[in-house]
Amino acid sequence: MHFQTDRQRAVGKGAAHSGTGHHIFMSVTAVALAFLVPVFVIIFGRTLGAPQEVVIAVFGNPFVAIVTALTIIVGMRHFAKGWQMCIEDYAHGTARGVLVFIGTAISYLVMASVLYALAKFAFLDLILGAMG
Repeated sequence: MHFQTDRQRAVGKGAAHSGTGHHIFMSVTAVALAFLVPVFVIIFGRTLGAPQEVVIAVFGNPFVAIVTALTIIVGMRHFAKGWQMCIEDYAHGTARGVLVFIGTAISYLVMASVLYALAKFAFLDLILGAMG
């Protein structure tokens, strides 16, 4: 005799077969962003309009760089998963795959661009700090 709980019978029965995993991922990243975004906005707001040397010094700080990197990485992964869930609900066939690819590509391009800029800021901060 084989017994199954209600949960065991329901696992994998959703439209995409991964709804629970998506929901948990989106919930966790939303909570993380609730803490990261205000800190990032304060940091970014204080450097907005500052001279280049000040911006390089601020974003060359390891704490600021880590907060910025985490905000962008978590935010873009949250965006990509949200985009994917919306597209899976409303698009079908080849269009679905293309649109999911476009959303994922955009998120990775933004992540790569920001991480490159942060690395450049950190490198410039090291050089300018050694010179002066």
